[in-house]
Amino acid sequence: MIRADGLHKYFTNVHAVDNLSLEVRRGEIFGLLGPNGAGKSTTIRMIVNVISPDEGTITYDDKPFEDAVRERIGYLPEERGLYQKAGILETIVHFARLKGLDSPTATSRARTWMERFGLGGNDRRKVQELSKGNQQKVQIIIALMHDPEYVILDEPTSGLDPVNQELLQSIVEELRDQGRTIVYSTHRMDLAERLCDRIALINRGRVVLSGEVEAVRSRHGGNTVVVEFEGDGRFLADLPGVLSADVHANVAELKMAADAHLNVLLPLLAERLEVSRVERVRPSLNSIFIETVGADNVPVEMLQRHRAARETHTAGGVL
Repeated sequence: MIRADGLHKYFTNVHAVDNLSLEVRRGEIFGLLGPNGAGKSTTIRMIVNVISPDEGTITYDDKPFEDAVRERIGYLPEERGLYQKAGILETIVHFARLKGLDSPTATSRARTWMERFGLGGNDRRKVQELSKGNQQKVQIIIALMHDPEYVILDEPTSGLDPVNQELLQSIVEELRDQGRTIVYSTHRMDLAERLCDRIALINRGRVVLSGEVEAVRSRHGGNTVVVEFEGDGRFLADLPGVLSADVHANVAELKMAADAHLNVLLPLLAERLEVSRVERVRPSLNSIFIETVGADNVPVEMLQRHRAARETHTAGGVL
């Protein structure tokens, strides 16, 4: 178990992490979520002892961080840290040797992981010849080579295409099923919804939401309705029982009052729209975050992703 209590970190005039506490349980995938600049990477660096907190404590199984813990951690940093002119196999084996593996074992494991990530047969290719996504694969392999007990991944899907994102997700789930403890830091809340067991969602260095993913969505989605339609839906926010409406070209997500009922809403919709679907749903983590901190406090990129998700849903994707 990893526990952080009351963490603070300051950089000149920036309070990057502000009284942050969290607990990562053994054998779970824990999502550390939030927009870029929220304090996720700073928190991760403190957890793996790259930097020290200005205040607060971090323990592994109720013990302070020590060298023995370091050897049990597989850490994928957000930044690239590869020797660009070295060969791929040489690079992976080098880092594995630093973690205590002998050369034959490191070489064998490296080739197994390279095959799984579609890099087989590229032993002598230089790192600098690889795409951004393939360099990310090399860094992921390095983090996993020594069979770590704690797997700490900071923005692991950076540069990966959708196929390799799915591959990484399956590998992370396998690690969880093997009893590994995983911290998965990302700004992609859609990925976290599918993958994580529990989350801490942070903004401006503070935890604003936490708990099991489904419990968080249930707490915030008892009466949310999605409507797909043809017509002008701008009036939806003014309907009786609608507390707020996120309306796009052909789809809207309505947050309803606790006592609102669909049998009252449906005739009002049918009067002015050609309705193809009405469904009560739990909102996405992205929607919950925007609702919690307010749209004015949300980075533009997160609002754009929220709108894109609605448009994808309209085209037949998953909400």
